[in-house]
Amino acid sequence: MEFYGFLHFTINTFTNREWGYGDESPALFSPTDFDADQIVEAARDGGMKGLILTCKHHDGFCLWPSRYTEHRVTDRDYVKEISNACARAGVKFGVYLSPWDRNHKDYGRPEYLTYYRNQLRELLTQYGPVFEIFFDGANGGDGYYGGAYERREIDNRTYYDWPATWQMVRELQPDAVLFSDAGPDVRWVGNENGIAGETCWATQNSADFAPGRADVARLNRGDRPGTHWVPAECDVSIRPGWFYHKHEDDQVKTSEQLVDLYYKSIGRGASFLLNLPPDRRGRIPENDVASLRGFKRYLDATFGADLATGRGRGGARVSASNARAGFPAANVIDGKRDTYWASDDAVKTPSLTLDFDREVTFNVVRLREHLPLGQRVISINVDMRRGGGGGWQEFGRATSVGNCRLIRGPRVSTNGVRVRVTGASVCPALSEVSLFSEVS
Repeated sequence: MEFYGFLHFTINTFTNREWGYGDESPALFSPTDFDADQIVEAARDGGMKGLILTCKHHDGFCLWPSRYTEHRVTDRDYVKEISNACARAGVKFGVYLSPWDRNHKDYGRPEYLTYYRNQLRELLTQYGPVFEIFFDGANGGDGYYGGAYERREIDNRTYYDWPATWQMVRELQPDAVLFSDAGPDVRWVGNENGIAGETCWATQNSADFAPGRADVARLNRGDRPGTHWVPAECDVSIRPGWFYHKHEDDQVKTSEQLVDLYYKSIGRGASFLLNLPPDRRGRIPENDVASLRGFKRYLDATFGADLATGRGRGGARVSASNARAGFPAANVIDGKRDTYWASDDAVKTPSLTLDFDREVTFNVVRLREHLPLGQRVISINVDMRRGGGGGWQEFGRATSVGNCRLIRGPRVSTNGVRVRVTGASVCPALSEVSLFSEVS
């Protein structure tokens, strides 16, 4: 999916806090002009393919009429309205249910786990398909506060019994992706800045991790070799805070800043999870919408025309130093994600050459590996042919490739591009080599 969104919207929106205490009156939650369609359409029009709603944050306040608590909305079901709006807009719906609950009297005791799973069951059975469940690591360590002001000690690895919770999700929503530091399906990238490591492997040794018990450096780069396939998810807010604060109205990330995050998340093989906090009306603010639309215009203008395929103007002729029988070099520009070029087993560092009948001008190269065969490429270089047959000059280089690697450089013109695999664990399998000219 690559790009999808977060919606942080709860009692904190109206108390001007980031983390609530759990003692807030439910009556404080009072959006004046809630519009689920406006929220979802803003996300969709910005290019997002899904939205994850904070159904319950650390304060324990629920955005749906849960049968298990009175600390909740009473006037309407905001989870249902967002999920229904997602369905109308063709956007996937996901949920965030904080494992921490500062309102519940039994937090830190076995009874709370029953409560937590009961609420999770409500969310997974009443609102249609769920594409991702975000299990936050906050209060994942020992000795955080439970209840409004009461200190309770927990051991994250034993208290939550995550395998049992994950198994319940598998039974109720088998297609849902589970997020946490330990996965099991997608992992935190180790920061809330939206930035993956320059080298970012999709594998990790999951037994070393638990939700809330993070080695941020390893999460940022992954483990190679790794025992499990757990790609990174880069979460960041479009504002300094995760919830709406009026004093941040002039601090919304610009379209240019979002573009930079795109290259440092999706462009490094991870996914990009951007938070859009609804305001006290219950809408995405105009500044945020404008920034997101500008970002989408950039994506459409830059990645709409692949110079390697030509789009009617004459694409590249592709040759390879080595190609496995049945997996020709031309597969990298056929536009199909299920075909790929591969070399013979003994050839780990082959090269591809794209020749053009004219000069092409580009400054972005997109590479993809055929993921059913894993991440094979360790390092890769891209060269451009000098004018007048003067040999090759390096345009850029990268380490891990995975689902997507974007190499961004100065704008250059050439009639030839060469891709050299300079390191690989086994013979590489590339499904795409594309060239783009970034809009200014």
